[in-house]
Amino acid sequence: MPEDPDVLSVTQLTREIRDVLQSRIGTVWVEGEISNHRLQSSGHQYFTLKDAGAQLSCVMFRGAAARSSVRIQDGALMQVHGEISVYEPRGQYQMVVKQVQAKGKGSLQERFEALKRRLHAEGLFDGDRKRAIPRFPRVVALVTSPTGAAIQDMLNILTRRAPWVRVLVFPVRVQGQGAELEIVRALRVLGDAEDFGLPVPDTLVVGRGGGSLEDLWCFNEEVLARAIAACPIPVISAVGHEIDFTIADFVADLRAPTPSAAAELLAPDSAELQRHFDSIARTLKARVGTLLEHHQHVIELTAKGPLLHAPDRLLQQAEQGVDEQEQRLRESLRERLQAWADDLTQKQHVLAAHHPRVQLTEAVHRAETSGRRLQQGLQHRLDRLADRLQSRAELLKHIGPQAVLARGFSFATNAEGKVLKDAAEVKPGEEIVTRLAQGEIRSVVKG
Repeated sequence: MPEDPDVLSVTQLTREIRDVLQSRIGTVWVEGEISNHRLQSSGHQYFTLKDAGAQLSCVMFRGAAARSSVRIQDGALMQVHGEISVYEPRGQYQMVVKQVQAKGKGSLQERFEALKRRLHAEGLFDGDRKRAIPRFPRVVALVTSPTGAAIQDMLNILTRRAPWVRVLVFPVRVQGQGAELEIVRALRVLGDAEDFGLPVPDTLVVGRGGGSLEDLWCFNEEVLARAIAACPIPVISAVGHEIDFTIADFVADLRAPTPSAAAELLAPDSAELQRHFDSIARTLKARVGTLLEHHQHVIELTAKGPLLHAPDRLLQQAEQGVDEQEQRLRESLRERLQAWADDLTQKQHVLAAHHPRVQLTEAVHRAETSGRRLQQGLQHRLDRLADRLQSRAELLKHIGPQAVLARGFSFATNAEGKVLKDAAEVKPGEEIVTRLAQGEIRSVVKG
């Protein structure tokens, strides 16, 4: 077939699509919820921007990320500014982000935070209600997907490190609508394992591999959190990667950063255990040998000692020691009793000094003394006031109006008793009263 100049290669078509996107759309602001955020060692950041109807792959290169003061995290509602382009190796369109600014929290993250606060307030996260994980479990139940990589990792680790552990796998869905109900049913069945004819597990592991916030959401449902809290068997939550946190992690008795880490926690390495047991055996053997040598030495000393040759002498020494101890005891009791007697006498003197009768007598004496002082003070005050009153009365007598009248003076008032100071204050025919030192004169004004 001859070459057709109109036939494009994949690379050519992809580049034309990129050119169209960059020229037609260019740089824009887009708002959405952050999901599946990844920070690479190179400093580049990759994430998905999504809303209810679509999602957009985004990349923020190291330079733009270093200039940004806004932290990008899953569940956050962000506004991003950048250029629409195409990642040619995968033929995938994406946004090259230059700038980000926070808008709020996405709906899933808000639900997560609200449920976390409510369950924390109820005490489901408290450390005192969490149980210890058995160090050497005999039966372990794995509640996870039977087809994921997590189950294979856990089985490989358990088989290699602890082949004596019996493993029960309870297959469930770990993603999608209704997955949390399957996990809840698994917890209830395993909690009553004996009723179902199953070996009773020492520990349960609930988990799965990593994923986005949406992929892990079934582990954030309230019904699963309460089922984990109510489970009679200790539960290890091993969901996602080390940076992923779910409600199940907070409620579970122990959180493992990954499913593999959960398996390692449950299964101590057999070789390490063997070395530990060998060390214990050597230590025990050495201690038993030392103990036997000690007892052998005691037996030898006893055989050579006076217990066999002169038991009477040992008995006499013991009796003499008893007598000495008895004498010391008597002296100690005598000293103690004397000290108690002295203390009692002192307390009796203190009590007598503070007896209510004594206190009352002293109070009466103080009251009588204070009463006499008060009476004397009042009498002295009254005498001083009487003297001042007499002095003021004499002064008033000498400068008062009666004294003035006695010297031959008089004063006139009208009929109403108003003192007259001016002749114009009365009219002919009015009656006036003239007051003298002795008596008064009533007159009628002529003019």
